[in-house]
Amino acid sequence: MAEKEQQRVNNLVTPNSNGRIDEEAQSQELRRKKRMKYLTYGVAFVVFQTAIIMIFALTVMKVKTPKFRVRSATFGTFDVPANGTSFNINMIAEVGVKNPNFGQYKYDDSTIAFFYGNVQVGTASVSKAKAKLKSTKKFKVTVNLSSNNLLGSDLTAGVLPLTIQSTLKGKVEL
Repeated sequence: MAEKEQQRVNNLVTPNSNGRIDEEAQSQELRRKKRMKYLTYGVAFVVFQTAIIMIFALTVMKVKTPKFRVRSATFGTFDVPANGTSFNINMIAEVGVKNPNFGQYKYDDSTIAFFYGNVQVGTASVSKAKAKLKSTKKFKVTVNLSSNNLLGSDLTAGVLPLTIQSTLKGKVEL
């Protein structure tokens, strides 16, 4: 390899039969150097663009899990017998699906389950919808909460701790 390079250099500076330096060999050598320079710039550009795209994909375009929360609740009828061991409540809840992604989140029909302790006391249906990018989709659900034969210590104290459980299956479209 070193011999070929040395031969190229010799050809550039060695006079031809007329006593002139071979201009064609010089021109070819300059073109070869120019091509190598452009090739190096092209490879550097591709590597740089790949790095930028990877950083963008791993930070900005990272898919985050949407949050599902009960935002507020309004109680209609509230029937609690005198013994305090059961209840029947009509509740209208405002539910929100917060989408932190840079694409819309489409979710399918689902069911929200309401629990008092470990006992399911009501369910509500969530219809198929979309949450737009970086926003919260709000909707209202009506649920009838009722239970029989529960321990009444919370009810007699005027407190009814409820927990909610739901899985919204869907996908984010970027």
